[in-house]
Amino acid sequence: MKITETKIPAVKLIEPKVFGDERGFFMETWNEKAFREAGIHATFVQDNHSRSVKNTLRGQHYQIKQPQGKFVRVTRGEVFDVAVDLRTGSPTFGQWVGEYLSEENNRMLWMPPGFAHGFLVTSDMADFQYKCTDFYAPEHERSIRWNDPSLNVNWGVTNPEDLLLSGKDKDAQSLEEAMDELTEYFAAKTEHKP
Repeated sequence: MKITETKIPAVKLIEPKVFGDERGFFMETWNEKAFREAGIHATFVQDNHSRSVKNTLRGQHYQIKQPQGKFVRVTRGEVFDVAVDLRTGSPTFGQWVGEYLSEENNRMLWMPPGFAHGFLVTSDMADFQYKCTDFYAPEHERSIRWNDPSLNVNWGVTNPEDLLLSGKDKDAQSLEEAMDELTEYFAAKTEHKP
């Protein structure tokens, strides 16, 4: 298993070794010892699985009071996966990193608590699976607008009108609108270590 830092050191790209033959393949997707050696100290309490059609954009979601670290992967299709640093005391605050995750490349991404997360489905359909370090709490869930100009995430979208967005994502706030709450909850309550 290869674990490397992205341009935001706290976000890690994980590339498992895949052993395949004419019968299929095997790969290890989680190894606590390997992850701890790479500086990922996570305890997971919830696993989620979503299926989405092409041009679905989910995000950028995060939770206050119960921020979630997420370990994400794609088991069918392909997505462009994005993590945005919302830890207000972090040197990479407001920066983002994006990676293509697919059933072909088997890449996975780790983002610690204090990050907003979103993905765009680039294949006809995608199954997206992820582990969380805290439970889903709808009353604490928030969303930053996918096309917030202050973040300038390059989704590779040429026709925004083709995107499929939920109501909450269409009505998401800007980073500027979220700042007071982010400062209150993320400045002291999330780690800023790589």
